[in-house]
Amino acid sequence: MQALHHPLQQRRLAALRDFEILDTDPEQEFDEIVKLAAATCGTAISVVNFIDAERQWFKAETGLGVRETPLATSICAHVILQDEFAEIRDTLDDPRMQDNPLCCGEPGLRFYAGALLTTQDGLPLGTLCVLDYEPRELTALQRDTLRVLARQVVTLLEMRKALRSADILRREVDHRVKNSLQSLSSFTNLQSRAFASDDAKLALSMVKTRIDALTQLHEMLYQSDDHGVVELGAFLTSVCAQLEGLAPEGVTLEVATTPVSVPAQQAVAVGTFVNEFVANSFKHGFRDGHTGSVTVELGLEPDGQVRLTCSDTGVGLPPDHGIESAGLGMKIAEVICLELGTDLDLRNGAHGVVATLTFTPAAA
Repeated sequence: MQALHHPLQQRRLAALRDFEILDTDPEQEFDEIVKLAAATCGTAISVVNFIDAERQWFKAETGLGVRETPLATSICAHVILQDEFAEIRDTLDDPRMQDNPLCCGEPGLRFYAGALLTTQDGLPLGTLCVLDYEPRELTALQRDTLRVLARQVVTLLEMRKALRSADILRREVDHRVKNSLQSLSSFTNLQSRAFASDDAKLALSMVKTRIDALTQLHEMLYQSDDHGVVELGAFLTSVCAQLEGLAPEGVTLEVATTPVSVPAQQAVAVGTFVNEFVANSFKHGFRDGHTGSVTVELGLEPDGQVRLTCSDTGVGLPPDHGIESAGLGMKIAEVICLELGTDLDLRNGAHGVVATLTFTPAAA
């Protein structure tokens, strides 16, 4: 006897498809559940199965060897019409199974017990069931174990669904944030051309530098599982990769970093500093065809402090360098040092400018 459709068949099928579980690959979490169910109940077979429109499909199985069977021979298609748990001690004593070839054949499935896999709205998706080739009866503990494991299956389904929803929302937010940052960057570019004041241009330059660093940081945070902490070495490598395209002919940008984890706010500050130093070195340190290199180094001191050193082999700072004359935007550097709780060591080195920041990584 083939089972009737569930009274809420269309809603039930819609809920099943909403979980996007059908025809997915085997997964260890589900495989372990059926193995535990079979071992606990002492049965030859256990499956996690879902009742589709024209078939029953097995997400996990042990002792069966197939991934789906027609509904015409499905015991579970009958069970989802009943209460949350069903036990058939001898299938040949059940009128619904007496003409079922899976039960009447040799060897036939003579025992069945299954707990419904039910949505939060009470719609049955399928069952976690155990089957055997001899009539038998479960103990109270075995029945309770099947119920608990069935709830675990539904929990796994709900978690998968929630993660997919979160990922979709995350991608939408990522798209909007990137568009907003790009619009702000373009706007500051346009505004900087409209102002003649050096102070206004400096302010807009600082804003644009921050936006560029935030764009890089957002990309890294989007790809990370820990959205409060940034791996600073990888972040600076990404920032410098974007800056390489601005290098004058004959000038290289070299990066050497140690993995260091810092909060996002400190990463933005450091990224802004590096962005500003490199851009200014390209602009002021290698004029008149002067060639050379710019280097960004990030490391950890023995006391746990982070040390950032930016240097170039350019023309160096003039003897009377100060806030107004330095190639590096000193006002931007002052704000960054304030955020990092440190001082800037800016000087001429053996072959150009050297800027050093040493700071304590804050707790995320």
